[in-house]
Amino acid sequence: MKPINVGLLGIGTVGGGTYTVLKRNAEEITRRAGRPIAISVVAARNIERIREITAGGCRATVDPFAVVADPDVDIVIELIGGYDLARELVLEAIANGKHVVTANKALLAKHGNEIFAAAQKKGVMVAFEAAVAGGIPIIKALREGLTANRIEWIAGIINGTTNFILSEMRDKGLSFAAVLKEAQRLGYAEADPTFDVEGVDAAHKLSIMSAIAFGNSMNFEQAHIEGISQLDAADIRYAEQLGYRIKLLGITKRTPEGVELRVHPTLIPAKRLIANVEGAMNAVLVKGDAVGATLYYGKGAGAEPTASAVIADLVDVTRTHTADPEHRVPHLAFQPDAMVDLAILPIAEVVTSYYLRLRVEDRAGVLADVTRLLAANGISIDAMIQREPDEGEEQTDIIMLTHKTREKNIDLAIVGIEALPAVKGRIIRLRLEELL
Repeated sequence: MKPINVGLLGIGTVGGGTYTVLKRNAEEITRRAGRPIAISVVAARNIERIREITAGGCRATVDPFAVVADPDVDIVIELIGGYDLARELVLEAIANGKHVVTANKALLAKHGNEIFAAAQKKGVMVAFEAAVAGGIPIIKALREGLTANRIEWIAGIINGTTNFILSEMRDKGLSFAAVLKEAQRLGYAEADPTFDVEGVDAAHKLSIMSAIAFGNSMNFEQAHIEGISQLDAADIRYAEQLGYRIKLLGITKRTPEGVELRVHPTLIPAKRLIANVEGAMNAVLVKGDAVGATLYYGKGAGAEPTASAVIADLVDVTRTHTADPEHRVPHLAFQPDAMVDLAILPIAEVVTSYYLRLRVEDRAGVLADVTRLLAANGISIDAMIQREPDEGEEQTDIIMLTHKTREKNIDLAIVGIEALPAVKGRIIRLRLEELL
């Protein structure tokens, strides 16, 4: 049977892994797809890199636009990353009637609404399993496996760099800065780690999962994003004493007021499975009304784990590319005319529990003043640690866990507490999720 011809844009880590796995497992993949899948042309700036990976097994070019215009190419794999050039190439491929497979979460989070609308109009597919959580098949689970469910919430460790850093901080008691240097040395963190450690990468992925879960449009610009660069090792220790682990979570929830879309360091009970995901691994917890909580765990990055997801998309497209577009799985799980425009809840309106750390003078009446201000804002305390001051010290830490409250209430309480003469410096506030 005539092979499906694929044009590959970019042959970096994932592109190289995709070519290698596709060639190594060609027989198995053909049996599953129903016909051979062949990468016939590769575009990259480094021609020598293409020849090194492919050993001359396909055409090589430095011009990606030649690939998306090639009449012999059926599917375009976009692995160059970034926003602008990738958007232009993907839209041109769609306009030329080609199906697209991409691992570019930033592109979809920012331009997904436009890209999916163009693909729908042209009757082609855009597949993106590799854009979220590497080799974990979370997109297929949300779009197909859980389709009977009303998804209630998703909470995910979806950035391996930050999870590695937090695991090392907890295990070794080191500062964020020290562990970041080690992560960069080991290749877990980029030379410029901003997208990872400040939560932007996780927010890209969360925006995609949220749209699929709730049938909403992409809303990356409205996501609340906090990273881990300001996290203190002391808070990781205190959380541990209280029975919690701190993870950078991407959280999206459906509420009567709107959809929560937030990325931030979060306390999770240590007994939860997701709290015990360590190192550079990823995990996504999905709560459906019928199935309950389901957990998806695995490698969120790397050449072959991500290639696994890219090739799974290639097989899906190969199986269904001749099908009537109305009979394919919709890009965002819901039929295009059934998508809704749900409001994204401002972070001030989110209801959750909180961890507070206060540095205070060690004298009578301080705790009473703090609890009075919390009560005045409708906030009750669930647990507390009050450290004995070190010898010769006149200040100490108070750590509190609150019951659930609206974020604007905790903000007002913090303003009042920080104004107390006995409270020294800024109050550390972290959110807490039980994930039940």
